[in-house]
Amino acid sequence: MTDVEENMPGKDPGDAESRSCKPESSGPTREDKGSLKDPPSLLSVTGLRDTVNDVSKLSSEIGMSHDFHMEEKVLPPGSLEGRIKETMHNAFWDHLKEQLSATPPDFSCALELLKEIKEILLSLLLPRQNRLRSEIEEALDMGLLKQEAEHGALNVPHLSKYILNMMTLLCAPVRDEAVQKLENITDPVRLLRGIFQVLGLMKMDMVNYTIQSLQPQLQEHSVQYERAKFQDLLNKQPSLLDHTTRWLSRAAADLSTPLPSGPDATDATSSACSSPGEAANSPEPLSPTMVLSQGFLNLLLWDPEDDEFPETLLTDRARLQELEAQLRQLTVLASVLLVSSSFSGSVLFGSPQFVDKLKRLTKALLEEFKCRPEEEAMLTVSEQVAGEIHQSLKNMGLAALSSDNTASLIGQLQNVSRKENCVRSVIGQRIHLFLKCCLVLGVQRSLLDLPGGLTLIEAELAELGQKFVSLTHHNQQVFGPYYTEILKGLLPPAQVLETEVVSL
Repeated sequence: MTDVEENMPGKDPGDAESRSCKPESSGPTREDKGSLKDPPSLLSVTGLRDTVNDVSKLSSEIGMSHDFHMEEKVLPPGSLEGRIKETMHNAFWDHLKEQLSATPPDFSCALELLKEIKEILLSLLLPRQNRLRSEIEEALDMGLLKQEAEHGALNVPHLSKYILNMMTLLCAPVRDEAVQKLENITDPVRLLRGIFQVLGLMKMDMVNYTIQSLQPQLQEHSVQYERAKFQDLLNKQPSLLDHTTRWLSRAAADLSTPLPSGPDATDATSSACSSPGEAANSPEPLSPTMVLSQGFLNLLLWDPEDDEFPETLLTDRARLQELEAQLRQLTVLASVLLVSSSFSGSVLFGSPQFVDKLKRLTKALLEEFKCRPEEEAMLTVSEQVAGEIHQSLKNMGLAALSSDNTASLIGQLQNVSRKENCVRSVIGQRIHLFLKCCLVLGVQRSLLDLPGGLTLIEAELAELGQKFVSLTHHNQQVFGPYYTEILKGLLPPAQVLETEVVSL
């Protein structure tokens, strides 16, 4: 079988169902919004984003994510689009049933389905599988099948059985169960419908397998392509790196400004993310890699009103905003868990089941941040978390929260909504410390020594860290030469310890 284990549906089998007979097999279309027709003097930042982002979005996604995969578009239950689609599908299959039940049977739609199924089966073959290719061509010879249909001798159940056997040979292990279920269907129309649905999943399995196999080449192509497109724009507008230069200048200034000493100060961050030998030589002179790391971290705190976003990261701005939202949610989640633990006692918070339940509850409530003011959402969070703690203490036979403790817990949880809240501030600094360590040491090594208060969100931090490292790594591969030249002009020669910006 094809060595694919990703559970990713692909071509919607309904593409075939929405037509009278012939299954429709259309690929996704992309609107070419990018244009280089503007003269250099009129080229805007918006034009840069549209040109580069629209053309290379998919390539960047594949290059950045080692587990990139295509996913099925799932329509919301009860949506108008979903109801229309289901109605059209049912109409098609009802029409097929009428044709096969007629006297004599009408095989016109069945032939079109078999033709499409044959094409899908052939598309699932690897280049070396010539024997299977010949076998499918012979068993599903459309000329011969058409002659049988004209004489009323087309054996649809027999052909369906052959197709199922071939699907068993070609499907990924994750599809074995779905194919086996089809073997129990006796109704020919229901069987054909099920075959078409599972073949759609298998087709996208092959797409994802191909993407994974070609990912190194796709990643290299993405880097070269994005750099070439950016260079074309830079040739037309030499000032295109002005915002990027100011962004790196601010990062260098941040590292040069001494901060108050404390458990989460910069010196602690530096030593935590350095090897013992490097820490012994602190303070270190600025290097291009240090400045670039600080610059990437600053992007997670970017003021949305600041229009001077670095040009080299415009195509990644939406992803950075998603990471910023995830970072903000994790900061609040960890703060809520830390405050709650001080009121719950070691017995209750020592129960993994309780902690997981409290995390799920808090995460669900934090989703309301997207559509409600944070203060209002935290009121709901604080009340429900306090109620959950109170009830869990009673269920475990422990002393329940007094009214004073309940009021204090609710008040402290509500205060987490304020950005200046001390617990939230410390947790935020520690998550930034973790992300900085991820850039320097990698995600797995950074997880080995998490700062206090973050152990309860280790899985979530690992996901955030991996996304952040992948994004910055890909961006650095594309724009590293530009960063090197900019940093040579920003750092004194004695401090430039690296001749080029290397991968973080």
